[in-house]
Amino acid sequence: MQPRNMSMSGVVDLAAVKAAGEAKQKAEKARAEAARTGGAPAPGPLIFDVDEAGFQQDVLQRSTEVPVVIDFWAEWCEPCKQLGPVLERLATEYAGRFVLAKIDVDANQMLFQQFGVQGIPAVFAVIAGQPVPLFQGAAPEAQVRQVLDQLIQAAEQQFGIVGTPVEPGAQAEQGAPAAPESPEDIALAAAHQALDANDLDGAVRAYQNVLADAPGNAEAKLGLAQAELMRRVQGVDATQVRKAAAENPADVKAQIAAADLDLVGGHVEDAFGRLVDTVRRTAGEDRDAARVHLLSLFEVIGGEDPRVVAARGALARVLF
Repeated sequence: MQPRNMSMSGVVDLAAVKAAGEAKQKAEKARAEAARTGGAPAPGPLIFDVDEAGFQQDVLQRSTEVPVVIDFWAEWCEPCKQLGPVLERLATEYAGRFVLAKIDVDANQMLFQQFGVQGIPAVFAVIAGQPVPLFQGAAPEAQVRQVLDQLIQAAEQQFGIVGTPVEPGAQAEQGAPAAPESPEDIALAAAHQALDANDLDGAVRAYQNVLADAPGNAEAKLGLAQAELMRRVQGVDATQVRKAAAENPADVKAQIAAADLDLVGGHVEDAFGRLVDTVRRTAGEDRDAARVHLLSLFEVIGGEDPRVVAARGALARVLF
């Protein structure tokens, strides 16, 4: 699904002349020094955990040399478990054009509050010490890649920050050998690739195959819910769908179709609120259809997301 705030519009606000000028000067000075000495400083890790004590050095200082992407996550967050591996894989693939800082929100509440995070997973960036909100919620790899490309372009054009290239495999050599992929991992990767390629029928089948062998696989459940949602909205006339929903508030099919569009557009609370209201004003099979569909949308976001928790409470009050 399209995550919330999947945009680089906030980068425009980063073009404060002083901050950009200082960052450019520092980057140019570092490149000149590297050229003079015949080499560049050894790059730091591409993926690393950050806490409050190390934030100044690990994120703020490093952001003057390379865009730092921050992944706010928690162990209990199911969507985080889908998004995290995507970000880590891309950090390795981009080989130093950005680095990934992972922040456990349970252990670092102060950072969570300072960034104004509303829900997780939440992804921010820091360029030249300036924070940039990127998006909230899990997203297909193709969309995440789009945002990262925009971030890297803005960092170079406005700040002269290009990162330090890393030779392929150099990071892997520093750590432990990678564990061999299991058949389940391979099948899941194929499902993700189908989703990223917009092969929605193939993605649905692939996720279903994973779940047939591993019914408890949370990543496959979330992927399947997203693929099914995207397939439902593919090719629909959004204007007509919203017009029908506005003119027919008691039409369950119209409200379900509009709620799907709300969710794909990142308007999570609107989607949930629409269906809670539909449950409130209907009865019998119509009410049950709205309720069941709302529960399926909860699967797209993840049961531990605060917006899902709030909507579950609202649904319970309507039902009971």
